[in-house]
Amino acid sequence: MIILENLIGMFSYGFMRQILLIGTLGGVTCGVMGAMVVSMELALVGMAISHAAFLGSVIAFFVGINPLIGAIICSILASAAIGPVADKRELSTDTVMGLIVAVAHGLAFLLMGMMVSAKTDALNLMWGNALGVDMVALETVVISFILVIGVVIFFYKEVQAIIFNREISLGIGLPAYWLFYGIIFLIGITVAANLESIGGLLVSTLIICPAAAAYQLTYNLKHLFYMAGFFGGISCCFGIMLSYFIDVPCGAVIVLISSLIFFISNIFSPKRKVKRIKKLEEVSDVY
Repeated sequence: MIILENLIGMFSYGFMRQILLIGTLGGVTCGVMGAMVVSMELALVGMAISHAAFLGSVIAFFVGINPLIGAIICSILASAAIGPVADKRELSTDTVMGLIVAVAHGLAFLLMGMMVSAKTDALNLMWGNALGVDMVALETVVISFILVIGVVIFFYKEVQAIIFNREISLGIGLPAYWLFYGIIFLIGITVAANLESIGGLLVSTLIICPAAAAYQLTYNLKHLFYMAGFFGGISCCFGIMLSYFIDVPCGAVIVLISSLIFFISNIFSPKRKVKRIKKLEEVSDVY
């Protein structure tokens, strides 16, 4: 009864309804985007771009402009650098992403150390602060949601082909590399849009965990998108409500809930059972 009264009280606040809307849309967006990231084995791309977005927001905060602007600019720059540089074969994709993470991390903390004013707002960019988001953040999350969902709906066959094999997609006439760069660009937009509410160092985890959980439970790509979006939305919704009641950073709670969903999915994964059976068959063949 007490819990119900607290929930009713929470929903009576307009700002809480707005935060839950931002969180749910952002979680669904991250989950659906994560389905592409996990399927294409681009988990480190999300991490690299999230660190670049964090650096951009710190730079913007340092010079006195909206952190969201800096996050978007640096996300786009990082997205533009990852694909083309790696395609030159001079450096591997992992090396490029590692360099981006290292440089972004170092510069961000250097600037935070040089700040004369209170660092609370900058720290919120690191761990997330859904209670501090405004209407601009809501509009950005809505735009990223429309972009990601729109790409999946209207370009599903092309996305499916890119996920399966980029070289084969190029052979059948699809602009495979441009589509690949477009997906990386969407990762950047998704990261930047959810930076303030989730946090620069945590948003990449929200992209990965719900999709990884869904990946454990289905072999169907469409189901993967549905389930990843659902897990992402649930993680954000419950994470925000729990952080409201226990007064802790919501970004950390959201990530922990999404991680818990992954571990539960992994326990009941049919793929895990199939792998176990294959191992037993291999052992029996040896003997």
